[in-house]
Amino acid sequence: MTKYPDKYNLTPQQSLFLAKKRWDENVYCGMRMENRNVTFPQTKTILEGVNVPDVQLDDIQAILNMRDAWKYLISSASEPVTLAYMCKLNEYIARNEAFEWGKLRTGRVGISGTDYIPPVPNYEEAERELQEIMSRNITGTEKALDIFLWGARSQLFWDGNKRTSLTLANKVLISEGAGVLTITDKFMFEFNTLLLEYYNTGKGEKLKEFLYNNAIFGLDI
Repeated sequence: MTKYPDKYNLTPQQSLFLAKKRWDENVYCGMRMENRNVTFPQTKTILEGVNVPDVQLDDIQAILNMRDAWKYLISSASEPVTLAYMCKLNEYIARNEAFEWGKLRTGRVGISGTDYIPPVPNYEEAERELQEIMSRNITGTEKALDIFLWGARSQLFWDGNKRTSLTLANKVLISEGAGVLTITDKFMFEFNTLLLEYYNTGKGEKLKEFLYNNAIFGLDI
């Protein structure tokens, strides 16, 4: 019996309804993961197309980038999970935030708060690793969690790695009718603590279990 059974079994229509209902919360989650100084009301107002004068322009850009990534996700929920698809998500998410987006990085990067230095990615190897996760005989929920952990620690792109991995994990959940993955403010500190531990050790089971217990949401029908 799997340790991570699907909590939800939604129809494609129910799954898309959930995605459209909670996408603003997921955009806000992406902002908080990057420690951007915006509130949920500010995020929601910007997503509604209303100017919020107290928010920095680069934060507004990041919110609109996540908006566009989610629009793309919702319109392409039935497409296969590939590295090319992940690159497309990053193209939206990291637009104008790095000198290059939508392409794997070609140089070394560091991660704040940790000594871990992720290796420079290789396209074929990254595609193989992603497809290995997708081919496992596990639930859609566990695949999504594994993809988030893999993408976050691999740091495939120059910027937006956590947000890209979160969005790709949600693409898997939505495609499988298994809910959505969102870290709320209540759990953000513990999430960041466990994420740093995972970066340092490469052992992600505690983070995976934490996300399963606290960050999977759906429709109770």
